[in-house]
Amino acid sequence: MENTKSSSFRIQPPTYGNLITILSIDGGGVRGIIPATILEFLESKLQELDGEDARLADYFDVIAGTSTGGLVTAMLTAPDAKDRPVFAAKDIKPFYLDHCPKIFPQNKSIFGSIENIFRGPKYDGKYLHWIVNEKLGETRLGSTLTNVVIPTFDIKNLQPTIFSSYELLGKTDCPLNARLSDICIGTSAAPTYLPAYHFKNQINEGEVREFNLVDGGVAANNPALVALNQVTKRVIEDNQNFFPIKPMDYHRFLVISLGTGSAKKEQLYDADMAAKWGTLGWLLHDDSTPLVDVFTQASGDMVDFHISVVFRALHSEENYLRIQDDTLTGTQSSVDISTKENLEELVHIGESLLKKPVSRVNLETGQAQPIQNGGTNEEALIKFAEILSKEKRLRETTSPNTNKLA
Repeated sequence: MENTKSSSFRIQPPTYGNLITILSIDGGGVRGIIPATILEFLESKLQELDGEDARLADYFDVIAGTSTGGLVTAMLTAPDAKDRPVFAAKDIKPFYLDHCPKIFPQNKSIFGSIENIFRGPKYDGKYLHWIVNEKLGETRLGSTLTNVVIPTFDIKNLQPTIFSSYELLGKTDCPLNARLSDICIGTSAAPTYLPAYHFKNQINEGEVREFNLVDGGVAANNPALVALNQVTKRVIEDNQNFFPIKPMDYHRFLVISLGTGSAKKEQLYDADMAAKWGTLGWLLHDDSTPLVDVFTQASGDMVDFHISVVFRALHSEENYLRIQDDTLTGTQSSVDISTKENLEELVHIGESLLKKPVSRVNLETGQAQPIQNGGTNEEALIKFAEILSKEKRLRETTSPNTNKLA
C-alpha cells in the first residue's frame, strides 16, 4: 500500500540511526508555561532546518511528561485527522494563558483556602476535565505519533502506574492503552489541589481494569529517568528497533530534560519553622503547600543527580541537557496562581531562561552551576536541533520503511 505523505514524518527506529532521543518535561501546574516557551523555541529551530511542518514528535523516540508535563506530552503527540500533532509547540503557551485561569480560579480569601483543606481539594477539576476531554477526545495511548511515557500514582494500590506506549508493543489487549484524556487528568491530580481520578478501561470483552490515580509527581515529578528505564528495558529485551544498542551505551542517548522552575534559592522554609508545623502547617503556608513542594522538588533533583552521575561516569555528559530555573520567587513558584500578571511573568521567565548559561548539578553541593564555556541554553538547543535533524535524516536514508519520495 502506498504511504501517505504524513507517514514520512514518523520517526524511524533507533536501529537505523546513531542515537536514542528523549524529551522529558517536569510537573509544575501553571509553571508548565516555562517549558512550553522552551519547546516553542526548539521546534522553531527544527522548522528552520526542515520546514514549517516539522514537529517535536518527528524527532524524539520518546517524550515523557509528568502532571502538567504529561498534558504537554499528550498535546505534542496526539494525532489529528491528518495524522499530525494536535498542537504545535507554539500553541501550548496560548493554551495555558487562556485556560489556566479557569482551571485554577483564584479565591483571594484565606478562609476559603483553610476551608478547602478540611472539605476537599482546592479546585474541583471540572474545567480541567472538560478541556482535556475536548482537546484529546477518544485518542488512546497506542495512537500517539511517537512513544510517550506518563507517570501516575495509583492511590488504591499505593504504587506508581506508568503509562508507556512501549508497554503496548505486541499486545492487543493491554490495560494501559487508556484514553490520553484519562491519563492526563490522572497524572495532573495533585494532592490538595485537584481531586484524585478514578476511571475504568475496557481490556477486552468482559474484562475491565480500574485505575485510582493521583499526580504522577508523587512518583516521578521529573520523568526523565522513567523514560530512560523504559528504553533500557526494550534494549535488554533485544527489541529489534534498538539493535545493536547495549544497555549501557549512554553515548547513544540524547536527553533534553525541562524543569518548570523552583524557589530553591529563595529558601522559603527552614527547620525551626517546620518543627512547629502540624498537619495544617505542612499543607498550607502562605500561598504554598510545603509537603507537595518537598516531595516534588526532591523527586526532580534526585533524577537530575542520578542521570548527571551516570552520563558523567560514562563520558557522555554532552548528551544530557537539563534546563531549570531555581531562582523563582513569590507567586512565580506557585503551581496554581493563575492571575494574568503571574502567567505573563512565567512567560518572561521562560524567555529569560533561554538566555541563561547552560548549567549542570554540582555533585558535591547538589546546586546547579554554569558550565565554563558552555554557552547559553538557547545556543545549546540550537546545537541539539542540528543533531536531531541530522539523526532524523540519517534514519530516513537507511530505513527501508521510509517513503523516499515524500
